[in-house]
Amino acid sequence: MAESPRHRLECKLLWAAVLVLSALLPWWGAAPAAAPSTTSSPEWPREWNGRPLRPMSLSDVEERFAQRFPGHIVRLTDGENVLVVREVRAATRMLHPAADCYRGLGYEVTDARLERDGEQRLWRCFVAERNGQRVRVCERIVDAQGLAHTDTSGWFWAAALGHSTGPWQAITIARPL
Repeated sequence: MAESPRHRLECKLLWAAVLVLSALLPWWGAAPAAAPSTTSSPEWPREWNGRPLRPMSLSDVEERFAQRFPGHIVRLTDGENVLVVREVRAATRMLHPAADCYRGLGYEVTDARLERDGEQRLWRCFVAERNGQRVRVCERIVDAQGLAHTDTSGWFWAAALGHSTGPWQAITIARPL
């Protein structure tokens, strides 16, 4: 028995409706995106791998970004590494891969891979190079229960769907090579 043109059209419309509803589902009934936080800053790490950290000023780009960010951002150093730590209060597309930031600043990004550190924590790492300067960059996102994410898109969907709860701490470490 052959399908009628009307039946095919109804199937296509139903499929399109399912796709649209699937795309909207994470936001349906979800709280509106959080505005930049006006509450006090969180307590930031005081040391990294046994080395004391000291605060650094945010760059102009980071400062402008922080004004709209749903959470807090701090830049720290242990004298060797630069850490950018972001406390995120809501699922947001403003938290994106560090590789995207580096590419946007004119760096070439290579050697991307997952790595475990000395404490067996999993990180997403890459090498960024611009004007002959090379930097090793690693990042991860940790939720309030200690569950770690190395992929910002995976983190976003886990957070948006309630599979990961915040506040989250996104850590990016850059070390000159």
